[in-house]
Amino acid sequence: MHMADLGDIRLHYQLSGDPEGPPLVLIHALGTDLRLWDKLVPLLPRGLRVLRYSLRGHGLSDAPGGAYSMGALVRDAERLMDHLALKDAMVVGLSIGGLVAQGLAVKRLDLVRALVLSNTAAKIGNADVWRQRIATLEAEGIEALADATLERWFPRAFRETAEVTAWRHLLTRTPLQGYVGCANAISGTDFYTPTSGLRLPLLAIAGSEDGSTPPDLVRETAELVPGSRFQLIRGAGHLPCVDQPDAYAEALAGFLRDTGHLQS
Repeated sequence: MHMADLGDIRLHYQLSGDPEGPPLVLIHALGTDLRLWDKLVPLLPRGLRVLRYSLRGHGLSDAPGGAYSMGALVRDAERLMDHLALKDAMVVGLSIGGLVAQGLAVKRLDLVRALVLSNTAAKIGNADVWRQRIATLEAEGIEALADATLERWFPRAFRETAEVTAWRHLLTRTPLQGYVGCANAISGTDFYTPTSGLRLPLLAIAGSEDGSTPPDLVRETAELVPGSRFQLIRGAGHLPCVDQPDAYAEALAGFLRDTGHLQS
């Protein structure tokens, strides 16, 4: 187990692959942790240096109390990459991870060579929706929102498999203060203007059955950045690396090669 002590926070991370390879950074969704990428990593092309970590408040990373800011989540990613001497990375962010990835690219373009914004947007939901969710969480816990969350995350066919039980367990075992802290960060984030100023290779990935960030919302965010590409994975939900890992890996591999981040 690897823990990065960044002074005010300790983050759990895994670093795998070729120590000399081009870096690929994977940032997970709210209510998951670095295990979100378990199916994907073995399917990735060889030769990459792959970093995945658990956001503050998730998995084995520290879960401080209080509301988190998106700035704090971006600083965590920035400091972790500096700590590990990673730069010029392709950064893949899914859902809240996509917000962190956008903020990181805006702040530290030296760290980010290319972006993959997966099942995310420049702004996710609105303050009223998040205020209501946070009030429910604080009153009743994550269990109260678990079924509705899984319905937004996964297509019906996947929800009928035994595997969905493990994802429900992971969601409900997320530290409440971490989930609420990150929900506050999402609530306060609007990256439409900063993201529209980015000029770098960008792939946006959407799932046709995504109930959290529908394809049109993902496409709208991609269109903020000139020259970006958009890819729809049919039959996938909010976490396509879970329910459609082969298609997801294929999309990433193509983008890695097309951008020259990984030689064919």
